[in-house]
Order: sequence, then C-alpha cells, then structure tokens
Amino acid sequence: MRAQPEWGVAQLAEHLGTPAEAIRAALDALFELRLLRESFERPGMLRAVSPQAGLQALLDRQRDDLLEQQKRIIEQQSALGHLVGRLSSSEEESAPDAEQLIGLDAVQERLERLAEETRQQILTFMPGGAQSEAALAAARRNDARLLARGIRVRTIGLDSVREDGPTLAYARWLSGHGAEYRTAASLPPRMILVDDHAALVPLDPKSSRRGAVYVTRPGVVAALHALFDQVWQLSTPLGADSRPEADGLSETEGELLRLAGEGLTDEAVAARMHISPRTARRTMAGLMERLGARSRFEAGLKAAQRGWL
Repeated sequence: MRAQPEWGVAQLAEHLGTPAEAIRAALDALFELRLLRESFERPGMLRAVSPQAGLQALLDRQRDDLLEQQKRIIEQQSALGHLVGRLSSSEEESAPDAEQLIGLDAVQERLERLAEETRQQILTFMPGGAQSEAALAAARRNDARLLARGIRVRTIGLDSVREDGPTLAYARWLSGHGAEYRTAASLPPRMILVDDHAALVPLDPKSSRRGAVYVTRPGVVAALHALFDQVWQLSTPLGADSRPEADGLSETEGELLRLAGEGLTDEAVAARMHISPRTARRTMAGLMERLGARSRFEAGLKAAQRGWL
C-alpha cells in the first residue's frame, strides 16, 4: 500500500494471491492499530502511514495503556489499605460477611481448612520479601494438598525474593508442581483469595502476626479479584528477567523512582520495596547517572520529562 497507494482491495488480493475477505480483515486490523488512516486526497480510501511513525505511535499507545494500568493499581492499593483498616478496627468478633481470626494459629487453621474446601483456585499476594522457614513449610504443605486436588494456584511475590535462597526455592517448587508464580516491584498488603467467594486480609497490614479478617462480602471480593488480575498482568513470571519498558527502565527502577518522587528517603524506599538500603542507593545512583542528574530533585525532573513518572 505504501508502494501502490491507488490500489484497492481487488488489486491487493490479486497481487498477493489472497482472498478478498482476508485482505479486508487485514485492513480492519491495521486500521485498529492506526497503521492505516483515511486519505485526505482520495475520500473513502485508506492510506498506509510510514512504518516508523506508525510503530512509534503503537508503542506510545502501549506505554500509555501500561501507565494507566499502573495508576489504577496504585489507586486500588490505596483503597485496599482503607478497606483493611476499616475491617481491622471493627469491634465485632464476627459478622455475616467478615470474621476476625486472632493470631497466627487461628489463621493457619483456617488456611488448612480452606485447602480442603477450595474448589477452583487460590490467589495470593505475598509481600514482605523473604519468608521464614516455618511459614514456607506451612505454605508448602497447604499448597501440596491444593495442587494434588487440581486446584489452580497463582502467587505474586516481591522481586526481592529472587535474591533469597529459601523463598526462591519455594517459588520454584510451586512452579515445578504446576502452580504459577510471578514477582513485582511492590505489592498491596498480604491477601489470599479463595475461589470467587472469600478473601483473607491482615488485621494489621504492618504486622500479619496479629491475625486476619475472613471476608465474604461479594462486592469486596470482586474488587480484590480485579486488583489481583491487574497486578498479575504487570508482574514478571518466575524464570524471566524483570521486563524493561520501551525506554529501558525496569519495573524495580520505575517503582523506586515513583517512591522517591513522593519524597521518601532511600531507607524508606528500601523498606517499602523490601530491598536493602544499599541496593536502593545503588539503583538510585545508577538512575541519576543515566539521567545526567546531580541531585535527586533534578533526577525527578528529568525522569518526568522522559515520561518515566
């Protein structure tokens, strides 16, 4: 079409030896991708844009879609934090759609029961980075029972677990037994979703040892499912390197820039992302070098100019 702009469907089909229906379907797909546009000179005809301009526009759309997804996830993380706080502050020990489980033993007993009652899938946010041996052993026992029954298991941990031997071994064990495991630079509070009817969220997002709230309210569970699905799409499968953006910025670097842009110190960023302060400082120093910035403030400005924030 670039070489023969005057050709219509019939000429294209004849030249390519392809049925006209397939040509029309291809034209529709190219038009959806904005690689074809209406001609100003020949009304009713389509013109092919230059490959460079068309593909750049396509990449820009994908970047904008990704940024919009990330924005929605951040908003839903905030909403989830408020939800957990409201549930945790409830004075009632139990309610028709929210039951408090006080202490780790009560939570573990409920998880063991759920391992027998689940019918379809278990979805888990696993923040906190490296896990204790006791927690990993308990999780492995419950997961083994679920997987033996053919239950789908999907888990999202932090990128930092890739640096912790025991937690990484657990993640690989899950993947090797048919479960799915991904990682992200940051996560909402810990959460376990059971089929499509229940969720476990911590009583205190800052300390899972206090216990959990078992939620069955349909609207809340549906919203948590939507949040999980969005974070899942943006997470990195185990065994894959962190996915760089089109401009070469990794997920971890992007999250670090975002948190630093909120005014957090390297130590506070490290605590939020569950990485060491040394790693946070090294990553920030590398970003400042790439941006040609002499201060964190200047780095923030230049990152925003590049569309990184």
